[in-house]
Amino acid sequence: MTLSERNVFFKTGIIFCAIVILLILAVSFLTVPIYAEIEENDLRPGYIFKIITGRFLGNSYYAVHASIALAAIFSFAGMMLIHSYFERTPTPEILYIAFFIISFSLEVCRLFIPLYLIFNFPSVYLRITARVLLFARFFGIFSLFTAGLCAAGMNVQKTRNAVFIIIVAGLVITLGVPIDVHSWNTGFNVINGYSTTFRMIELLVFITTLTSFIIAAKVQDSKDYVYAAAGVILALIGRLILLGTDNWMGAAQGILLLSFGIWFLCSKVHKIHLWL
Repeated sequence: MTLSERNVFFKTGIIFCAIVILLILAVSFLTVPIYAEIEENDLRPGYIFKIITGRFLGNSYYAVHASIALAAIFSFAGMMLIHSYFERTPTPEILYIAFFIISFSLEVCRLFIPLYLIFNFPSVYLRITARVLLFARFFGIFSLFTAGLCAAGMNVQKTRNAVFIIIVAGLVITLGVPIDVHSWNTGFNVINGYSTTFRMIELLVFITTLTSFIIAAKVQDSKDYVYAAAGVILALIGRLILLGTDNWMGAAQGILLLSFGIWFLCSKVHKIHLWL
């Protein structure tokens, strides 16, 4: 992919994220008024930080709505940051970091649950949006994993093949998992099968991505890749909290860690390639 083609993708991503933000704003006029009327749900997100932000706090659908909006705003701001930093800087990792950032905009799919409660449309649409969301989440973390491989020395001429592999991997997971469209948790996540397996996959990707950036620090003889790895840690912890939270504290923690982690990662990658 040439620099001009990549910049066109960045601009397209910015426009797409802006459209998603407008869509969330429009949907808010329909969904926010009904949150106080939704029946109490015993299914709460089972993420690792629940003991901090969930066990001692009740759930709030308003907080979930806010976290979805924050995810879309993060995508828009992140793409603006990347376009500003890397418009003239050839960096193989940044395309995959951009994929990771854009994937958060598809958290808008979670708003189909309150819309379903309002309009009672066929549940097949919930299944479709649940699979789109699942694909976006795994496409995002696989993309960040690929960014680590690029930093560690993967052949950048194989960009198209790498993107194809990421898409296929995401589709295999998305199309193969059973989804219960009649059951969802307080985070507006439709319940799907193999949740333990998926957590293990995410953990494996997390460890491998960190390892790749640390290897890059050795191969490129640059401590900045170690700092980039720290940014990855913060970003993935923030992602875990933001996507799993159902209360205000989790939404605040998640977006702060995610935003700072991505900014730190991008700034270090930018610094590295300025001197190459």
